[in-house]
Amino acid sequence: MTKKWLITVVTLTIMLLLAACSSTNKEQAKDSEGNNVKPAQTEDNKVDTSLLPTEVTNEGEAIKGGTLHVGLVADSPFKGIFLAELSQDSTDGSIMGYASNGLFDVDGDFLITDEGIAKLDVDTDNNKVTITIQGDVKWSDGTPLTAEDLIYPYEIIGHPDYDGVRYDDNFKNIVGAEEYHDGKADTISGIKKIDDKSIEISLKKVSPAIYSGGDGLWGSAAPKHQLESIAIKDLISSDAVRKNPITLGAFKYDNIVNGESVQFVANEHYYKGKPKIDKVVVQVVSTSTVGEALKAGQFDIASVPSSHYDNIKNLSNITILGRPELSYEYLGFKLGKYDKEKGENIYDVNAKMNDVDLRKALAYAMDIESVSDKFYQGLRVRANSLIPPAFKTWYDDKLEGYNYNPEKAKELLDAAGYKDIDGDGIREDKDGNKFVIRLAARANSDTAEAIVEYYRQNWKDVGLDVQLTTGRLIEVNNFYDKVQADDPEIDMYIAGWITGTNPSPAGLYSKGAAFNFSRYVSDDLTKLLNDIDSQEALDASYRAQAFRKWQEYMADKAMVVPMLFSTSTIAINKRIKTYNNDRENGTEIQDLELVADEPIK
Repeated sequence: MTKKWLITVVTLTIMLLLAACSSTNKEQAKDSEGNNVKPAQTEDNKVDTSLLPTEVTNEGEAIKGGTLHVGLVADSPFKGIFLAELSQDSTDGSIMGYASNGLFDVDGDFLITDEGIAKLDVDTDNNKVTITIQGDVKWSDGTPLTAEDLIYPYEIIGHPDYDGVRYDDNFKNIVGAEEYHDGKADTISGIKKIDDKSIEISLKKVSPAIYSGGDGLWGSAAPKHQLESIAIKDLISSDAVRKNPITLGAFKYDNIVNGESVQFVANEHYYKGKPKIDKVVVQVVSTSTVGEALKAGQFDIASVPSSHYDNIKNLSNITILGRPELSYEYLGFKLGKYDKEKGENIYDVNAKMNDVDLRKALAYAMDIESVSDKFYQGLRVRANSLIPPAFKTWYDDKLEGYNYNPEKAKELLDAAGYKDIDGDGIREDKDGNKFVIRLAARANSDTAEAIVEYYRQNWKDVGLDVQLTTGRLIEVNNFYDKVQADDPEIDMYIAGWITGTNPSPAGLYSKGAAFNFSRYVSDDLTKLLNDIDSQEALDASYRAQAFRKWQEYMADKAMVVPMLFSTSTIAINKRIKTYNNDRENGTEIQDLELVADEPIK
């Protein structure tokens, strides 16, 4: 599933630490109509995110061609897995945004439109969908896009040797997918080629999720002519994925320096026309140095870490745009294991953290409001739900979530039997034994340690001893490897999700979801998730109620506790002619123009 072609720079890794910022440049920023943009930062040093502009137009005549310099803000190297079926993190995903194989465009409500490479037709009566390539579309090597390229991603994900995370309960909704995955069939019986440009997929059910790319629908093509000779198990290490991927996107890969940078050149075969700029260079830059890099004119586009807002807000060579992000940060608790052979989560009723009152106490003890104010200038706010507010139809602002309430935390711990027996200020477990909780947290910014230490003090204040797994913050890629592998040294972890445009939570919390890192499973949860994506939920009011019940259930069980919602912001150098960050009407990448040979200092 792809968004409309906005040139957004997703930052900081898989988890969403996307910052927000205001535009208070010395030279007043202008919107597309030439009006002054009001400063978004208030006197108490908080940013009113409603005042952040979404569009900027800069003076000057557009030059021909040129190279766009993009700062990819991350404190770890990117993995360099440039195939959607295998990629798992947002850093690689943001790089692939310049060379996407996405088939569909979506509108402002994140519903699939007919404006993309392919068109989706849904037959709800017969539980079938048809995907049709529109026009003569070519891969970046000039090879025509065909129906075989639409089918091949399903054959990759469903293959018995597939080792990724996309084979989940959603994918099993495709008729014949399980038989193919189990080696009982050579093909997926529910997927049929109609002609060279269209395929038909039979589903076990059709729900509202199909219109957002759910129900097993896959939103990308894969170049079968490049990949089919490579064994599925070898794809992840192949040159076709790591060094010379073929793409349908506006730009094509030209040079990859693993973990550091990617150079793209314009794709002359792009279905919307060759881009106006010649090249894009995406380069990793740390959170601690991005401000100086922007000031020095090293980048045309870069995300703005909220912890460095004060260092960047007054730069005269940029304008900062913002919008609500499809993401949330959360505290998760390890409650089981993922059985790779069965492809399902196994809930352990005897897990150390399988005490709902303990989990709720940990949540109430966190002073997230102060973290938001002190570290993020209010640019990230306490989350009350696992549905981001950007999903306006399904987000419920009446949910309370877990406000900072240390007294409530202490009451819950007392009632649950966690008491300080020896008078050292730290509670023992229910049996009177020393009780230590091991927290995994990411080294994903230069303020991460201070924030985590603040939370550890919060927990100590209510009598809980929380120690860091490995004794320190964990490099981001290693962090997710450990969390996904259910490392026994992790009792709880702070992570987050960029949800994508499909609001359905099944891909993150169902029994068969590898991304269900807490490993919590119950019949009630399965029913609630199924209701959200049921045929009955084609009725919008029914689905809204189903979302509400699911959100209430998750809050009650507290296996995953929402922490922060974010406003994503990007700095736009004044060398860029026009840039619109709106999801529905934003600047399309092939139309981007520059007004100078190098970024303005």
